[in-house]
Amino acid sequence: MTCRNEILKCVKEILNQKSNNEFTIQEVIDCMRSKGTKYKESGIRTHVTSRLCSNAPDNHAVTYPDFVRTDRGIYRLNK
Repeated sequence: MTCRNEILKCVKEILNQKSNNEFTIQEVIDCMRSKGTKYKESGIRTHVTSRLCSNAPDNHAVTYPDFVRTDRGIYRLNK
């Protein structure tokens, strides 16, 4: 499973337990660690903050508009 796939799976699990559509990077990291991820924290952070965030600066050749940053350290699933 790719890092993106693991992140998306965890985000959906996190959001299923909440009443809003917002999550933090730490929640994603904790979820992925609890499932025994092989990905490093720095890689997970890069994916959430940059590669998967639609309103992040364009620093990567391949990006996905999965998330929107709503505040510092707060993201929402881009439906």
